[in-house]
Amino acid sequence: MRPELLIDTDPGIDDALAILMAHANANVAGLAIAGGNVGLAHTTRNALKLVETIGAETPVFPGCASPLVVAAPDAGFVHGADGFGDTGYFNASRLPEEEHAANAIVRLARERPGELTLVALAPLTNLALAVRLDPTLPSRVARLVVMGGAVTGRGNTHHVAAEFNIGFDPEAAHVVFSAWPAFDLVDWEACLRHTFDFDWFEATLAGGDARARFYDAISRKTRAFNRMRGRPGVVAADALAMAVALDPGIVSEAETRHVAVEMTGALTRGATVVDWEGRLGATPNARIVVAVDQGRFEALVAGALGAAR
Repeated sequence: MRPELLIDTDPGIDDALAILMAHANANVAGLAIAGGNVGLAHTTRNALKLVETIGAETPVFPGCASPLVVAAPDAGFVHGADGFGDTGYFNASRLPEEEHAANAIVRLARERPGELTLVALAPLTNLALAVRLDPTLPSRVARLVVMGGAVTGRGNTHHVAAEFNIGFDPEAAHVVFSAWPAFDLVDWEACLRHTFDFDWFEATLAGGDARARFYDAISRKTRAFNRMRGRPGVVAADALAMAVALDPGIVSEAETRHVAVEMTGALTRGATVVDWEGRLGATPNARIVVAVDQGRFEALVAGALGAAR
């Protein structure tokens, strides 16, 4: 049976790959959209274009344009000012839903209790509002998978220990991590361990269908950024989180620990603090993904791009 997903996202190049994976392997109840990688107008526009490109009828629900408390810089220098590599594509012909993303999350979880896996690929602003609107939300979803954090402090923001999604809105992450009794955490450091070989990824794009051609165009800027930064391959963080959501058995190593979010540190705001030794006495809330089956991950990506592995 195909998984039933609800995706909170801020497309974004790696979000786009994750959304392609979701539609190839699951039923998607909706895309809840936040500002993050770029502003909300662009992330909503990108989501609409992506689902139109693949011929999906998935509803798109715009949500929060900014963090709950403190403004934060976006990641347009990685994804392009429009979030899709500044490709200048034509707008989708369809329009977004009028319902706010946080309300949509609450409604869909109430309409389908225990059915939906919630995949959080964006800053957690929409989800924090949703759990404040309905504190029973964690009991209504089957599973929560979060892409975020850097569990030993190797982040990717100007706050060195913080990863982008958590660092963009630490207060929202605090609300979600405090409310959810158990969730899967796919952190930035795991994503660095599970990159795609540059040559393999280029060959996969060349051997794919229309989805691959679209993704090739929008991802050129970020692929060049990965090479410029000297990374060992293409980093697709949200794709890794989506792989864990789609195929729970892909996880080959994990650690269950209590994870909290630092909100005030001058150098560490947005850092994920893991109680590795159980010193705080807090109940573990996160299954931290340490490693996955790389072959299965690559197969999911290749399939989503219409390429034979």
